[in-house]
This record gives sequence, C-alpha cells and structure tokens, in this order.
Amino acid sequence: MTTPLAAKIAREYGTPCAVIDMDKVERNIARIQKACDDAGVANRPHIKTHKNPTIAKMQVAAGAKGITCQKIGEAEIMANAGIDDILISYNLLGEEKMARLGALNAKTRMTVAADNSTVVAGLPKAAEASGRPLSVVVECDTGRKRAGVETPAEAIALAREIAASKGLAFAGFMLYPTETGWADAQKFYDEALAGVHAHGLDAKIVSTGGTPNLVNIGKLKGGTEHRFGTYIYNDRMQVAAGSATWDDCALHIYSTVVSRAAPERGILDAGSKTLTTDTGGLDGHGLILEHPEAKIAKFAEEHGFLDLSRSNTRPNVGDVVRIVPNHVCVVVNMMDEVLMVRGDEIIGTLPVAARGKLR
Repeated sequence: MTTPLAAKIAREYGTPCAVIDMDKVERNIARIQKACDDAGVANRPHIKTHKNPTIAKMQVAAGAKGITCQKIGEAEIMANAGIDDILISYNLLGEEKMARLGALNAKTRMTVAADNSTVVAGLPKAAEASGRPLSVVVECDTGRKRAGVETPAEAIALAREIAASKGLAFAGFMLYPTETGWADAQKFYDEALAGVHAHGLDAKIVSTGGTPNLVNIGKLKGGTEHRFGTYIYNDRMQVAAGSATWDDCALHIYSTVVSRAAPERGILDAGSKTLTTDTGGLDGHGLILEHPEAKIAKFAEEHGFLDLSRSNTRPNVGDVVRIVPNHVCVVVNMMDEVLMVRGDEIIGTLPVAARGKLR
C-alpha cells in the first residue's frame, strides 16, 4: 500500500528517491551528542555518511568539537563551507595530496592519521606549504585488522618519528576497537602512552570510533573523543548491531514496484545503482517497511529482484515502498541529492556535496 507521502514523492520527484526524515536526523544528532556528553568524551562525527556541510554544521551546533573525513576531497568541501577542526582518518600519500593538504592546513585546523614511516616522510611537505605545523595522530590496530600499527612499540616509534619531523606535531592516537575488544585496546593504549611519556611526548588526542561501538562509548580510560558516522541516518546493519532501532533510521529509499510477473516474485526500480551490492553480511539487500517478510534477493543495475515467497502481504505493480538500506553510507554516495521531509511534508532537497570525493 502506498502512503500519501510516498505517492506525492513519486508524483513530484519520481523514484527511486533517497528521502531523509529531518525530525529523525535531529533526534539522532541529539542522542549521540548526549551519549558523548554523558561519557565525558568529545564528539567528532564522521561525515562519510551524509557528506553534506549543512548537516555537519548541525552536528557542530549541537556540540561536536569538529568533524572527521576520510579523504582530502571531503575535507575540502567541509573547509570551504567554513567548518573548522578536521581530522582526516586515513593515510595520505603523494605530492598532489600534500599540496592540497597544505592548502587546507593553512586555513583550518587539520589533523591527519598515519600508520607508517612512508606516510610520515611525506607530510612535512604539507606543513611547509601551509606555513604552520601539521598535527598527526598514530593510527593503531586494536583488533580490526584494517589499517594501523599492530604493536605499542611500533606506535611509540612512529610517534617519535613524527615529533622529530620538521613541521609535524605528534598529537596522539587514533583507534577503532572491535565491539568486544576494548580491554585489549586499553592495554595497547596504556603501553603506547607510557612509551611516549618516557620520551617526553603526550597524547592530547585519543580518538576512538564507530557507531557500532555506541555501547562502549567512554570505556577507554584516557579517551578524549569518539568518531560516530552512520548514526546520522542509521541502517539495517546498525539495527542488527543493536546501536539503532528501526525508528532511528532516518533515510529511506522510496521505490516503485514495476513488475509482478509471477506470484512469488517482483521487480523494484531500485537496483545495484541505488541500493548497492554491499550486503553488510545480512540476508538480502534492505528491509521493505511495508512488506518486512519480502526479500530483496538480488540486483541488476536498475532492477531489484523481490522474493515474495515468505511474504504474507504482496505489493502490486505501481505500489511505492520504503526501503531501509543495509549500508546507508554507500547508498548516499550514489545520490546527487536527498529529499528532506518532516512528517508528511516535503521541505526541500539537500545536495550530497562530497559525493564521489574518493581522493
């Protein structure tokens, strides 16, 4: 069954359409800011999910100390919008990136992460170009096995290398513990901190991360900030992780059923170019709110294949349904803009300004 709002969106904007509920966005901002305030850590939200300066400014206005970006292109969009105090939580390499990082550091407070000597060796060029010191945190792997030095000894050595490099300032540590690995992260951090203290250094920034770690916020003794990202919209993965409820999911894909060629199958106009093939380890590619037993089983580029064999209610051709994506961050990056609503009222569009900023 198509809701009146869904019918209006389909009529005026067409489908598939990414729609954000601004009341829920504001509630999510307030909820996570309160969690950080209650835990005594600063909130440094990651913009990788929304990619929009307007929402980043809403987060800062609510109390966030700054923002996190993954790529220079994202940071440039945010800095050009007047946002100050940006952490780039990613290894940056190459002369082209150093020139851009230098220009950023000249006009806003920048901190970057590094987990190896090659990255550190290139960063002084950015500091020189900016005319002022560049803050650097050591990224530490505390169990996720992605990026980061693997031992406290390596963290200490890299911190000393940063401090000894012209134009660089060792600022602290960046961690992304697994949801069950905070005791190990504490041991790693304690040893690394003792080591840098022994060499006359201090860690002003101790940054932890991840929306799935909401339950662990503030557990790292000595932590100064946390990097929440997906919480701004939430998704099926966050509900599965227990860090959000369905009512916290602020972004829905509105999609039209365009075919029902057989009783137990159907086709949506949202395929891999809308919902992406990233399942996040879940069964199917999103939750259809009107038909939760239905399964978005597979994709073509513009076709979402519905398996209705388990569904007690089945949509008709022309029905407009609302989908909670599995992984909202990659879905947003497919969109030029999102549509904003409050209740049953459409209030405008919001450009995904940092879309496609992959370098």
